[in-house]
Amino acid sequence: MQPIKSSEVIMKKIRNANLKQIDNHFKDVDLEKSIYSPIDEDIVIAFASELNSNGGTFVFCSDEKELLTNLIGLANDRKWDSFFTKDPKIKKVLQTANLNTSHSDTDLLKSQNGITSCEALVARLGSVLISSKQSSGRKVNFFPNTHIVIADTSMIVPSVKDALELVNTKYDGHFPSMTSLITGPSRTADIEKTLVMGMHGPRELIVFLLDEPLK
Repeated sequence: MQPIKSSEVIMKKIRNANLKQIDNHFKDVDLEKSIYSPIDEDIVIAFASELNSNGGTFVFCSDEKELLTNLIGLANDRKWDSFFTKDPKIKKVLQTANLNTSHSDTDLLKSQNGITSCEALVARLGSVLISSKQSSGRKVNFFPNTHIVIADTSMIVPSVKDALELVNTKYDGHFPSMTSLITGPSRTADIEKTLVMGMHGPRELIVFLLDEPLK
């Protein structure tokens, strides 16, 4: 007689358990209600505070002119000779200031920076939501040492749920094949409990926020 395997015993218990009907004592629980308390402060301030606490950098720009001034100053400070971006609107804005841009995969491997837009900014977490449906694709957010995000105030939402709803509405229910939530620079402490920056992505995250979308 063949001995009964422990896996068979477990599966038999699962099947028997599925045959039993158990009354639901929590029928009136509202599963759609937010578990978080409302954000009391201005949502922009809330996002900026959380982003900074996560190691990111927040820069508010009143218009495109101020954005370009900040980008030029950053390039001069870091000695960057060009900005890498695949976003047509961002590329157009950079070229109006005669800033050099690059966009090929070969350039990306050598670039110290990558500029993208985003799908949403999550105020409660200070996080940036990106997706594969953006013109920048999947690579620009991960390869360069510095990830620069250009967004506007209409993209800031309180929670991740709100951010996902925003994406779902934007693409008319055709949800992107990939979404990723970026919370500060890439880091890990898996190796001997020592914090290492840039282990799985950019060492630095900078978010430039404008009052209005890029034209």
